[in-house]
Amino acid sequence: MKFTVNKSDIVEAVSNIQRAVSNKTSIPALEGILLTAGENSLELCAYDLELGITTTIPSHTAEAGRSVLSAKIFSDIVRRTPDETITVTVDEKNMATIESGYSKFSLIGIPAEEFPELPKLTDATAIQLPAGVLKNMIRQTVFAVAESDAKPIHQGSLFHIENGMLDVVSVDGYRLAKRTEPVDFPQDLSFVVPGKTLTEILKLLKDSDDKVELAAGRRHILFTIDNYTVISSLLEGEFLNYKAAIPAESKTQVVLRVREAIDSVERVSLLITDRLKSPVRCHFEDGEIRLLCTTSMGRASDQISAEMTGEAVEIGFNNRYLLDALRNTECDEVRVQLSGPLSPMKVLPKEGDSFLFLVLPVRLKTE
Repeated sequence: MKFTVNKSDIVEAVSNIQRAVSNKTSIPALEGILLTAGENSLELCAYDLELGITTTIPSHTAEAGRSVLSAKIFSDIVRRTPDETITVTVDEKNMATIESGYSKFSLIGIPAEEFPELPKLTDATAIQLPAGVLKNMIRQTVFAVAESDAKPIHQGSLFHIENGMLDVVSVDGYRLAKRTEPVDFPQDLSFVVPGKTLTEILKLLKDSDDKVELAAGRRHILFTIDNYTVISSLLEGEFLNYKAAIPAESKTQVVLRVREAIDSVERVSLLITDRLKSPVRCHFEDGEIRLLCTTSMGRASDQISAEMTGEAVEIGFNNRYLLDALRNTECDEVRVQLSGPLSPMKVLPKEGDSFLFLVLPVRLKTE
């Protein structure tokens, strides 16, 4: 195999697909990148048995072929080469020579046959969405994916299509995040994509109207983004009935300025550390929100004004979950709905329902 590629093309491709390289594995080939040189193109593939990323870049191919090279070493070499073109030659013993300008490297390769085959999709159903919309939906929900494996299905986000509307939902037992957008798809469909996959997808998506395709099979999903394809296992199990978890009624309605609320919560959180945990006590009354935090180090209080209707309420929250919800609204003003001190807080846009965040309260000790 022998090919010549542009340095910037291969550096970008390697850095993007390297995220699917396996770090700890009993299969040495999975720590590498599979290179397949075709007539005028070079295909690069990385796979960790759960997530696979493939891309193609232009290439001047003198001899077609396939080989696996160590992802870390190959990445370091191509990033540091002095010239704008890089030539890679692999002989029949899988010894690779990488040349650029006066630089020359020899690297032991692994036979391509040892690289596991990527799964094939069966009975796939394809959906198309603008890249910017999908990026926004993932970004506003992936923060609430469960980190603990107590319920593995919640380590991913649910994609649920019903009546032409797509909900993307994440939940971790303490909060829930939901984003909703119309989608041109006539059937009902549900699948759960691992949070790790969505984090990588987020890095590949651009803020554009270009269409991205999601093809969901029984056990795998394939994302096609520009010249990248990402295949991932889907999570299996029973996801939370999120519609039943969202309170229908509210006794208190508040409209608040997001930046002001974030600054206030951050100020009273200054006394909270990993060692000194304490809820932020929020008192909603007469157009004012009073915030208070007490730890063994001391006490912090603050106050902001807000439009308010309904009953006064005092409620406590974990400061991190409260801040995550506010920061991911990505708007200037939000509606907050409360139904007493022991019911979840709902955070919605001022107009419409494109997102919904639920934050469970913390039971407050009487002062």
